[in-house]
Amino acid sequence: MDSTTALLVIGAVVAAVLLAVALGLLVRLVRARRTLRRAGLPTGPRWVFWGAVAYLLLPTDLLPDPVYLDDIAVLLLALRSLRAARPLPPGPTER
Repeated sequence: MDSTTALLVIGAVVAAVLLAVALGLLVRLVRARRTLRRAGLPTGPRWVFWGAVAYLLLPTDLLPDPVYLDDIAVLLLALRSLRAARPLPPGPTER
């Protein structure tokens, strides 16, 4: 096997692994979307969450990519807004 064939095989394996990881993440995002819908949250916090996910995936950042502090901060703020907007559990019924 020459070096060109070896590089093509390695590239194909890496591409297959990345595709499998991307599909796994897609399945998780779809499940998260369904969970957010079932949770009865208002639309605003759900959009904040999906905006944070989009920010994590977009190549433009406030800080360069080796520093993930801005990505972490955006995601934490989105999760905080989701937690603040979650509906309160039903209280005990009064007699």
